[in-house]
Amino acid sequence: MAARRAWQRMLSGRRLDLLDPTPLDIEIGDIAHGLAFVARWNGQTRGDFAYSVAEHSLLVEQIFARLNPGCDPRWSLAALLHDAPEYVIGDMISPVKAALGAEYGEMDARLMAAVHRRFGLPATLPLPIKRQIKLADRVSARLEAVQIAGFSAAEATRLFPLPDTRMIEGLQIRLRPPAETRADYLARHHELIDMIDRRAPAGGGPARPAA
Repeated sequence: MAARRAWQRMLSGRRLDLLDPTPLDIEIGDIAHGLAFVARWNGQTRGDFAYSVAEHSLLVEQIFARLNPGCDPRWSLAALLHDAPEYVIGDMISPVKAALGAEYGEMDARLMAAVHRRFGLPATLPLPIKRQIKLADRVSARLEAVQIAGFSAAEATRLFPLPDTRMIEGLQIRLRPPAETRADYLARHHELIDMIDRRAPAGGGPARPAA
C-alpha cells in the first residue's frame, strides 16, 4: 500500500512533512501568512475581521515582554512563535484538542521543535520560560474572551484565572485585515532576530540563554 500523504506544499515552494518536519522546510514567510489567515475561537468573534492567530501571537509576545522586562530576546521570539504549528495544522479550541488525544499533541510538538531549531531556539524550552509564555497566553485568552468572543466577565474569570488582574490593564484587542497583521508579524520576527544577533558573542556562537 502507498504511504499516506502527510505533507503540504507551502507558498514558499517548501514541502513540509507534517509527520516528520525538518527545520530546512520551515520559512517565516509561510508561518506569518498562514497564521494571519487562521481564525482564533473558530471565527466566533465580533467584528468585520477574524481575530487571527498571528494577531494573538503578537499580543502574547507583548504581554510576555511586559511580564519579563529585559529578558533574553530569544525567549520573546519563542513567545511570538508559541502557536507557529497552527500555520499548517490550524487552531482548535481546547476541548477539541483534548478529545483528539495524544496524536494531535505529538504532531504539534514535532512541528514546534522543528520551528525552534529553524530559528536558533532550543527544541524544548526551559520550563520557567514555558510557564511565562503560558501565562501570557492565558492573559491574552482572558482579554479575547471578554472583548470579542462574547464571554461574560464572570465566565472569563472562571475559565482563565489570573494571579493578578493588573496584567490586563491597558491592553486592547485589535481586529484588522490579514495583510496588515502578516506584515507586523514578519516585522516583529525580524526585529527580534536582529536583537538576538546583536547579543551573540563576537566569535559568532549563540548567545547564552537567560531568563
